[in-house]
Amino acid sequence: MNKRHSQYDVSNTVNVSDSQAVSDAVCDIFHSCYLGADDSKIRQAFEDFDNLFEGQYSGFNACDTYYHDKQHTLDMTLAMARLIDGHERQSKRHRTLGAQLTTLAIITALFHDSGYIRRSNDHKHHNGAEYTRIHVSRSADFLQQYLQMHGLAAFAGIAANMVHYTGYEIAPQDINLPDKRFHLLGYMLGTADLIAQMSDRCYLEKCRDRLYPEFELAGITSTRNEDGEQVSIFASPEDLLAKTPVFYNNEVKKRIDGLFGKVYKFAEAHFGGDNLYLKYLRQNIQHIESLLATGDVGSLSRLPPQNKGIKNLSNMH
Repeated sequence: MNKRHSQYDVSNTVNVSDSQAVSDAVCDIFHSCYLGADDSKIRQAFEDFDNLFEGQYSGFNACDTYYHDKQHTLDMTLAMARLIDGHERQSKRHRTLGAQLTTLAIITALFHDSGYIRRSNDHKHHNGAEYTRIHVSRSADFLQQYLQMHGLAAFAGIAANMVHYTGYEIAPQDINLPDKRFHLLGYMLGTADLIAQMSDRCYLEKCRDRLYPEFELAGITSTRNEDGEQVSIFASPEDLLAKTPVFYNNEVKKRIDGLFGKVYKFAEAHFGGDNLYLKYLRQNIQHIESLLATGDVGSLSRLPPQNKGIKNLSNMH
C-alpha cells in the first residue's frame, strides 16, 4: 500500500475530505448490497450535509468546530456503510437490514454531529463546541425535522433516538427503540464514530491541537468537586494526549467490545480479511504510548487537512 495521506480513509482509496468522493463510495457499497435500489435519498442527504457544514443551508452557520468537522463525519459515514455491508454479506437473506433501513442509517450518520452547528440567529454562542454537552440532542432534533421533510417521517423519531448511540447524554442501555434491528444499527453508529476518528492518520495531532480547544470552549477541561473547588480533568493539550490510552482501554473498549457487541467485526467481512480500522486505531494508541514512555510527545507533526473552524482557532487565544 502506498503511503497513506492525511485526507484519506484507512484503505487509502477514498478522500474523506471530499463529500462527492464519499457519496460515490457509499452509494457503490449500497448498490453492491441492494442491486437496483434507489439511492436518491442518500445522494440528496450528502448534498444537504455538504451545504449544512459549508454554511449554505438555510438558517444555519457553517461548521466552525475544530475537531468535529466535515472530514470526521464523512470518515464515520463511510465506516458505517462498510459495517452495514459486512453485516449484509454474511447474513441470510431474511436477516438482512435492507435498503430502506440502510438509507436511514446513512442519513443518521451524516447528521450525527449536526448539533455542533449554530443557527444563523444564535448570538449567544460563538463556536459550536459550546454545545458539546448537548450536541447529540441537538442532532436528534435536526434529524427528526430533516427526515420528516424528506419522505422518511415514519422513522424520524427512531433516528432521533438511535443517534444517541454516538454520545453520552443517554446511556446506551437506556436508548428506546422499537426492535433489535434499530439497536444493531445504533451499535454500528456508535462503533463507526469511534473507530473512524481513532484510526484517522492525524488522530493524535487532532486530539492535541483541535479536540482540547473544543473541550476548553465547552468548559469540560475541569470540574468542581463537592466542596466547590475546581478540579482539572485535562490540564493541557499534552495532558489530554497522555490520557488517551486510558480513554481507549477503559471507555472505548467497554463500548465497542461490550455495549456495542463487537459489531466492528463486520468491517472484516467488508474488507475481506483485515480490519483496517482496528489496525490503525491500535497503531495510534501504541504510538502515543511509546511517545509518552520516552517523553517525546512533541514529535507529533502530521498535518491534518484544514477546515473552516481551524482558520479561526488563532482568534480564540
